[in-house]
Amino acid sequence: MLFKITEARIESDELYRQVLQDQNGAVVTFCGVVRNHANNKPTRYLVYEAYPEMAEKKMAEIGAQIEAKWKIQDLGMVHRVGRLEIGEISVLIAVSSPHRAEAFEACRYAIDRLKEIVPIWKKEVGEDGEEWVEGPGMVAQKG
Repeated sequence: MLFKITEARIESDELYRQVLQDQNGAVVTFCGVVRNHANNKPTRYLVYEAYPEMAEKKMAEIGAQIEAKWKIQDLGMVHRVGRLEIGEISVLIAVSSPHRAEAFEACRYAIDRLKEIVPIWKKEVGEDGEEWVEGPGMVAQKG
């Protein structure tokens, strides 16, 4: 299992290779990508901030929940911080398991839980200014 907060560009093939194991017949990935709009407003770029030690700990908790529920041990979660341009990967999750159904369910669970409990915050920067989007334990602020 791999859980990481990084400032480096995320490469999807690298995480795929890390979770792929000979006993598994399925690899499911979720790739969150910076888009050019939010709430019907154009977005120029995003800025992500995190409390890395706590974020990685919470990701590991999600991994433990996945292992307990689906018996999956081959998974990784990587989230980028810093300034991200349109089209760049912000979060990547890869789950490898013997069968596809469990891999799909576990991957969906991972991204949903990450958004609920992992201390990562996003600032959307657009033509009309910038806005922090709510994250765990944070109230949105306009700037």
